[in-house]
Amino acid sequence: MGSAVLSEMATEIIIPLCAVIGIAFSLVQWYLVSRVRLTPEIHGSSGAKNGFNDSLIEEEEGLNDQTVVTKCADIQNAISEGATSFLFTEYKYVGIFMVAFAILIFVFLGSVEGFSTKSRPCTYDAQKVCKPALATAIFSTISFLLGAVTSVVSGFLGMKIATYANARTTLEARKGVGKAFITAFRSGAVMGFLLAANGLLVLYIAINVFKLYYGDDWEGLFESITGYGLGGSSMALFGRVGGGIYTKAADVGADLVGKVERNIPEDDPRNPAVIADNVGDNVGDIAGMGSDLFGSYAESSCAALVVASISSFGVNHEFSGMLYPLLVSSVGILVCLITTLFATDFFEIKAVKEIEPALKKQLIISTILMTVGIAIITWLSVSPSFTIYSFGTQKVVKNWQLFLCVAVGLWAGLIIGFVTEYYTSNAYSPVQDVADSCRTGAATNVIFGLALGYKSVIIPIFAIAVSIYVSFSFAAMYGIAVAALGMLSTIATGLAIDAYGPISDNAGGIAEMAGMSHRIRERTDALDAAGNTTAAIGKGFAIGSAALVSLALFGAFVSRAGISTVDVLSPKVFIGLIVGAMLPYWFSAMTMKSVGSAALKMVEEVRRQFNTIPGLMEGHAKPDYATCVKISTDASIKEMIPPGALVMLTPLIVGIFFGIETLSGVLAGSLVSGVQIAISASNTGGAWDNAKKYIEAGASEHARTLGPKGSDPHKAAVIGDTIGDPLKDTSGPSLNILIKLMAVESLVFAPFFATHGGLLFKI
Repeated sequence: MGSAVLSEMATEIIIPLCAVIGIAFSLVQWYLVSRVRLTPEIHGSSGAKNGFNDSLIEEEEGLNDQTVVTKCADIQNAISEGATSFLFTEYKYVGIFMVAFAILIFVFLGSVEGFSTKSRPCTYDAQKVCKPALATAIFSTISFLLGAVTSVVSGFLGMKIATYANARTTLEARKGVGKAFITAFRSGAVMGFLLAANGLLVLYIAINVFKLYYGDDWEGLFESITGYGLGGSSMALFGRVGGGIYTKAADVGADLVGKVERNIPEDDPRNPAVIADNVGDNVGDIAGMGSDLFGSYAESSCAALVVASISSFGVNHEFSGMLYPLLVSSVGILVCLITTLFATDFFEIKAVKEIEPALKKQLIISTILMTVGIAIITWLSVSPSFTIYSFGTQKVVKNWQLFLCVAVGLWAGLIIGFVTEYYTSNAYSPVQDVADSCRTGAATNVIFGLALGYKSVIIPIFAIAVSIYVSFSFAAMYGIAVAALGMLSTIATGLAIDAYGPISDNAGGIAEMAGMSHRIRERTDALDAAGNTTAAIGKGFAIGSAALVSLALFGAFVSRAGISTVDVLSPKVFIGLIVGAMLPYWFSAMTMKSVGSAALKMVEEVRRQFNTIPGLMEGHAKPDYATCVKISTDASIKEMIPPGALVMLTPLIVGIFFGIETLSGVLAGSLVSGVQIAISASNTGGAWDNAKKYIEAGASEHARTLGPKGSDPHKAAVIGDTIGDPLKDTSGPSLNILIKLMAVESLVFAPFFATHGGLLFKI
């Protein structure tokens, strides 16, 4: 078999070191963003040459206007306060759930052996003695709480940096589009690196602390670590659904009354829902997305570790090989660090048309560098040949095959990213066709948009299918888990690109509300249009990785529950399959309806204010922003509970009453249908949004024939965009959490379901 080049000691140093480097890098980026001042500066004689040059630029762009800076700071404070108070309210409710679910995990897993404290024979090797089931219950509960807290903190920190950076991006836009781009991108990088490094560090520390108790019982150790993924994803579900309902209720209300009925521009300060809309970008797209990708990362690591613990890595106690998933993520942080410098330091953006290519280069550079990084770390940390547990047998795998598993996931991610970009960017024909269909009204726009979304599913599904086949052929379920990790290995860059979008969107809103010049609004719009596409790419990554992650978790669940084959022709499995395929529709119905009913209240409130506050339309009176913020907050807190309950309770009910075979059918069914709906919903919404922006920007001859703002085609585009909002920001992105969360929950509770499940079939 041969042994790995990398010693256990080296592994112990590399992982925490890379995590610390990631955190340090994010703090440096934060410091650079903080150097943009949000207080009006009085220019003195700070060195004649600089003082003189600066004042020239400032006069030209109206930079000395102190009232603008003060206004920007005030608006930023309002957005930041709104986002913070919403997240605290949400976390209060989620905290109660967290404690209740932790107790449930302890009771269910502890009861497997009747809460006995005796050691028991190991599941996969009866000759050896493993720690009692009670230990698994205690440690699974601890790791669940760890994952949940890390997920919440990741989302909260992301939201904080985004609300810190939005006004700074607006102010930098006065100096040119390049400066504004760098500020927005650096802020995104702070979130990306903090999240990737925190996730890695907490998992690494948990493994080492748990090892003090478990000793040589690695099977039990990594079984209890699966709670970390469950904690991460369950918080992400509430963050995504709650944040998604919040942001879209405000967005739909603001658009329908403001743009369609009152004919005022987007983010106009006269619109009562405008602060709620900008708060929503931060709680949904930033905090929700952060928790979501953290959940994917935690789960793919857990799935790989569970399978590895019962393979030769775990049996022979090869620590470097065992922690291979964490080493891949460590290399990912270093690769993303170099990649980020390409956007912020090596090349400078000088024109609007360079924004989107710069963001695309981030994906390409990180993927190419990561491929080299994976090759090196695989050669160093994994022995030339080893065995992987595959449905009861041990499969021999070479280290080059493992490298290909990770690489195929990484490149599949890039393909999904580019296909998403092609279907959602207004630089290509699909979105331009959707924009063109607005000539004949909203109905044709909706038809074209839906068709585009369905069509955009084809290539990503083939990419996922190929990566599943290749990685499974080489390394069974472990191969699929590391392919998912490969897709997520450049998570820091992916998140930086993704967070850049909402930050730019907010920057545009602040520019409009502060009454800045048309030229500055054009620059922030250009940043925002690129940000829309990158947000769609981020969602593509999240959905693609979720498909691989949930399949890997499914494999780990099947191994842990002791099922050797899942027979689709068995009625127990088939009923699960068909019900599982229905769940994403049920879940989407709940989330869409929630957005609809919250938006209804918002529209009524915005109309009421326009009709009853004298002088509001003329700009003489201030709207009541707080009422709109309250409507969004109340609606999202109330409405996030039913969809959350559906996802969390389904595996428990199915496992307890129908048993593990039916549950395996439910998991497979929800995975297969959930991925398709998620991709089509995200891309349809993204395309409608950018079709509207294409008409508004009027950058080409074709776009000018459809515009300007307020024309009939533009109004049709706004309606399309409004329908797409809940699709792309609530239902679509939440579905990838549904498929992952049900799988990881089933994995955590597998011993209980295997022992006590299937009550109805026992009658």
